[in-house]
Amino acid sequence: MSSCSFHRWSLVEDVSQSHDHFFPSVVSNVHHPQFSLTMAVTHDQADRGSTWDDQDMSLLLRPPIVRSGAGALNRALLSKRFPIAAAAVSDPKLINKYNKALNSTKETLILKRVSPIAPHPDQTLAKQGRKCLLLNPRIKAGVPDTWGAVLKDGVQKEELDVVSYELQLDYDYWSFHDIMASILPEELHDDIPAGFNIAGHVAHLNLRDAFLPYKKVIGEVLLDKNPHLKTVINKIENVGAESQFRTFQYEVLAGVDDLNVQTTEGGCIFKFDYAKVYWNSKLETEHRRIINLFQPGEVVCDVMAGIGPFAVPAGKNGVFVWANDMNPESYACLEDAIKRNKVSEFVRPFCEDGRTFIHKAADSVLEASQRGEHATIAAKLPKGARTAIAAGAPPPPKKTVPIPPTISHFVMNLPASAIEFLDCYRGLYAGHEALFEPTTTPNTKLPLVHVHCFSLKAQDETPRIDICERITKELGFPMKPGDNPDVEGEVTIHNVRDVAPAKTMYCATFRIPREVAIAPRS
Repeated sequence: MSSCSFHRWSLVEDVSQSHDHFFPSVVSNVHHPQFSLTMAVTHDQADRGSTWDDQDMSLLLRPPIVRSGAGALNRALLSKRFPIAAAAVSDPKLINKYNKALNSTKETLILKRVSPIAPHPDQTLAKQGRKCLLLNPRIKAGVPDTWGAVLKDGVQKEELDVVSYELQLDYDYWSFHDIMASILPEELHDDIPAGFNIAGHVAHLNLRDAFLPYKKVIGEVLLDKNPHLKTVINKIENVGAESQFRTFQYEVLAGVDDLNVQTTEGGCIFKFDYAKVYWNSKLETEHRRIINLFQPGEVVCDVMAGIGPFAVPAGKNGVFVWANDMNPESYACLEDAIKRNKVSEFVRPFCEDGRTFIHKAADSVLEASQRGEHATIAAKLPKGARTAIAAGAPPPPKKTVPIPPTISHFVMNLPASAIEFLDCYRGLYAGHEALFEPTTTPNTKLPLVHVHCFSLKAQDETPRIDICERITKELGFPMKPGDNPDVEGEVTIHNVRDVAPAKTMYCATFRIPREVAIAPRS
């Protein structure tokens, strides 16, 4: 938020009664019992009227430094006054003319979230509707040598008057990062928390130990700067370390202790208790990437489906999904999402152990196809059809989409342990070799597996080799890094996101080797 005063030139309200000029010779340190403010602006910049670049403006517009430690957030201290100049306009009708002219010569104040047009700093004139244009800090009211030709011409015509103006920026103006840089010690500035998981109205932080003394202040500021949020929490244990369902213990840093949320992803609505199920908004791009690999009418088996971020949007796209999660809470939310988003024709929920579900899903899909099960969807209406139907014409017949006999994709988004499930693909289609190429027309390929996992963060081949060695061990078939998953034995590895300084989440994609798929079931 910003406000102004007509005459006062002190740098910070009630901090010092010094009458030093705003532009000190080298550095001015203004001290206060609860904070200190440092500015580094030279006489040369002011007196010679040199151009102010982004770095100068960034320096000028820093919030006060408030080193209050882990104490309570004092928003009132995060306020700062800046003496600048303004071009008072004699006639309100001339505002747009001079705003355009002064902006073209870069003489107006260019500042995010602050309009260059402001009420006249004299309250009496402001009440009469008089306005002014805030000027670049290099321009000084009493030094015409710092004025450009437009200003000088406007003053000569008595259409402008260059006056002193005091711009005040307060807590509401500055960003979360600005405030954190003001409050936190300098040694923490390079790692100020920037990314966090959002689930509906909840922000989920995973603060490093160095930030824990400031956790409450961080939570408060984050809540202030994100009006759509109502709750800020911090994870106090590793996901999956204590719970097989990837839930976690948390503490509320700010706001209400309410984790019943509603969020939207992939055009679908999800409702859940964030304390009881797994959800990660940072994976939305990965969800979309995988879903885009599916074709309408294919069958996908989502082995660790959670509440359905892959399954439900895929169902919206006309993809059949056998979606499974062992967590009863996730299963209940998955059922709700299927109904809420009207995808029950395509998505079937299950609550089983993923290890046994892999074979069961392959058998179930084949049986459903042999029974002639299908989805029925409304046909797309051609242009003008709605009008014809409204006039009494019969609607076009609905379209029937049959369930195919084989699964095209398996998704395994349990990065801590999903690779350990890969041995379950042995014998997936034992006795059903005839379902796949080269005996089928058109050729039906064995399923692709998309398995998420963690490995070392590195630019060389180390993580890819590591992942392929682990896959080889579980499948009992040699696998190597490659660029084409359709080549038997090749694994394409996609870098999903860094999760720690030395740890990255990957997605390994490969086609199940024929030898593995038709091996006898144990």
